Amino acid sequence: MASLKLSHIYKVYENGHKAVNDFSIDIADQEFIVFVGPSGCGKSTTLRMIAGLETITTGDMFIGDTLVNDMEPKDRDIAMVFQSYALYPHMTVYENMAFGLRNRKMPEDQIKERVMKAAKMLDIEDYLERQPKAMSGGQRQRVALGRALVRDPKVFLLDEPLSNLDAKLRAAMRTEITALHKSLKTTFIYVTHDQVEAMTMGTRIVVMKLGYVQQIDTPMNLYNSPYNKFVAGFIGTPQMNFFDVKLLRDGDDVIVTFANGDSIKVPYEKVSKIHDRYLHGDTTVTFGIRPEHVSIEKEGDGLKIIVTNVERLGNETNIYGKLGDQLGEFTMKDEGNNIIVKVVDRDDIEVGDVVYAVPNPNKVHFFDAETEVTLMEKIPPFNTIPAKAAGDKMQLLGESVVLPEVFKKALGGKDSFELTVPPASIVPGFDFALKVARIEKADDKRLAYLVNGDSYLFALVGEDVAEGDDYHFALQNEKINVVADGEEILKAVPDEESLEGRFTKTEVKENGDRVLHFFYKIGDYTLEAAPEQGYKINSVDGDACYKKTYRYSVNNDNIRIVDKAEEGLSAKVVELLDYSNICFAKLQADGQEFLIKVDPGFDEKEVRIAFDSKDVSVYSTTIDMKIC
Repeated sequence: MASLKLSHIYKVYENGHKAVNDFSIDIADQEFIVFVGPSGCGKSTTLRMIAGLETITTGDMFIGDTLVNDMEPKDRDIAMVFQSYALYPHMTVYENMAFGLRNRKMPEDQIKERVMKAAKMLDIEDYLERQPKAMSGGQRQRVALGRALVRDPKVFLLDEPLSNLDAKLRAAMRTEITALHKSLKTTFIYVTHDQVEAMTMGTRIVVMKLGYVQQIDTPMNLYNSPYNKFVAGFIGTPQMNFFDVKLLRDGDDVIVTFANGDSIKVPYEKVSKIHDRYLHGDTTVTFGIRPEHVSIEKEGDGLKIIVTNVERLGNETNIYGKLGDQLGEFTMKDEGNNIIVKVVDRDDIEVGDVVYAVPNPNKVHFFDAETEVTLMEKIPPFNTIPAKAAGDKMQLLGESVVLPEVFKKALGGKDSFELTVPPASIVPGFDFALKVARIEKADDKRLAYLVNGDSYLFALVGEDVAEGDDYHFALQNEKINVVADGEEILKAVPDEESLEGRFTKTEVKENGDRVLHFFYKIGDYTLEAAPEQGYKINSVDGDACYKKTYRYSVNNDNIRIVDKAEEGLSAKVVELLDYSNICFAKLQADGQEFLIKVDPGFDEKEVRIAFDSKDVSVYSTTIDMKIC
């Protein structure tokens, strides 16, 4: 039994194709993790990297506390069940299950004990003397499971093991594999393209598309709170309905207007996390509603639709329709006005009927039309706060506070502006106070709804804050974007600074042995890299690494000013950025600009800065990829 950790895993082939991009996950011991996505999304490639059947281009993988990137598959204590079963046709079931144990030179009495125990668990005791060709698909899949089971591995990997079975047998095997996981109490990682398998089996699901992780979450969180339109459409059967709409705030409601002119109302409280800029009636967004969250009425308010098809499935009925009351010309293309409704106990709907589809306002979803990311994230990415400048003060949220010098300079005499403030940048302090309307759990954080007129300000708060409190807070000015006349005139200070440079090595003799030393070189600064980082860069790019340019990223907190006699990067001070609560110096070195934290009153014109190689993250500039 073991936990797994995959950190920034990439798989890049020689032709430059990135099959897996920046895959990171912590898998707890005894979890049942499912990788799901369409063909070519990278799920099987990721599984094969875990098994050791594919090399990891870059990134780190741990089983327990052991780094296994270069460990042989046989040494990883992992068992894999393949889609094709991969049984030896000339061997009996018993011999197939015993084969791996015999290769390990295990005594025959122990082999028999393990095989018989697994056969009993999988109900294949009566088939031990048969050959695979004399068995059904489901029985052969049990044998493949048994062959993995006898090894008593730390981790089970299953690569689409049920795809060759018929629907009825797949359903039965899903239940059996889930029960097996609970019985064994070990870690399972399961790959499938079938979202029903994913929803019914996984404790957590990894949804992938084109090599990128779209969302990692529990089945019900994926269903109820999809991160983007792809996840929303992939999870659920039939898939979610999508329409282009416009939103208009009208007091306590938001009016949702569809392309054909029909509209519905949604309570503002339900969609209060949607940013105000989407609620003026002039921005197209994507509306989503699951078929099971729509009711059908013969009369009344709702979306007028004409029924184009009816699928009666016994206990439920799928009704297909088109917005409006005319069928129009038939086309296979979904033009964004088709709808599917799943209902129960309705046998009074026929093709050609004109009815009204009524979405449940508590189950609606909205996505940005361009990025396709949800507009209702668990933690909104930012708040927008209107502000005015008056001399050395700025007025916002009913208070007058110090106008940071860097804000004043960026405004250039303008007196009206907006602050784009992430919830994490609203911190305890004494500049402002708003009442806490409610608090909800957002993953492992607590999100507070602070009453701000007829809308909310969202902040992350500690356990000491309760609903009904007056929350006293301040803003981290350096984490704020400033917008004036619709233009972003000042960006927030990034957490990391990046500098481009080269990678070099030297070879020396130490105690008669040949030893390589690796270095990051940025301008006049040569910084020795940890050997494991140097070898990793060399393993990714080969000898070409000494001719390439790399991007070296360092957290602001880890950059320090050193004495001019010490090893470091010589930099010219371009300007001082005073955010009132913190100061930064903008530096220029080797033709590149970056920021470092400095003390108030800092007045140097030139400095030398340094950082430790352990704090450096290295990125490829030819392929967008973190190397180490």
